[in-house]
Amino acid sequence: MDAIHQMKYAGKTYLADSLGPLMASFAIKWLDITEGLFIMPVPLHPKRLRERGFNQALLLARAIIPVLGAELDFLSLRRIIYTRSQTGLNSEEREKNVQRAFTIAKQRELKGKTVLLVDDVATTGNTMNECARILKKAGVERVFCLALARTAGYLH
Repeated sequence: MDAIHQMKYAGKTYLADSLGPLMASFAIKWLDITEGLFIMPVPLHPKRLRERGFNQALLLARAIIPVLGAELDFLSLRRIIYTRSQTGLNSEEREKNVQRAFTIAKQRELKGKTVLLVDDVATTGNTMNECARILKKAGVERVFCLALARTAGYLH
């Protein structure tokens, strides 16, 4: 978790170059499809992106691409509501915090596609669940979720 914290909050973005391939080596073992796969990072709201200066999920996704040979799509899934940080929220608050926070931009036809959704940390899974719900609603056939780490005590 220290490496993730350093990447995310101390601006050591170069860590994604090592952490992304680590994620990909895990994903390649359990994904039953890589051909035609779209990799989508969990998006940040534009305000949060300006505050942080980068999207850590996008950095990880870019580092996964060469290993999986998939296509990166960081424009279709968008965060449209500026939510407070999930850190420090309980499970119910986390779920409410991300409801209706995401949408699909009409730039690409997603019907029937398979998506690997990438994030740095999963706690309750609510953010990825909400993203997956929006992707499925847009016609994505299958959504796989991949997080670099998960925090103890919330996921079931």
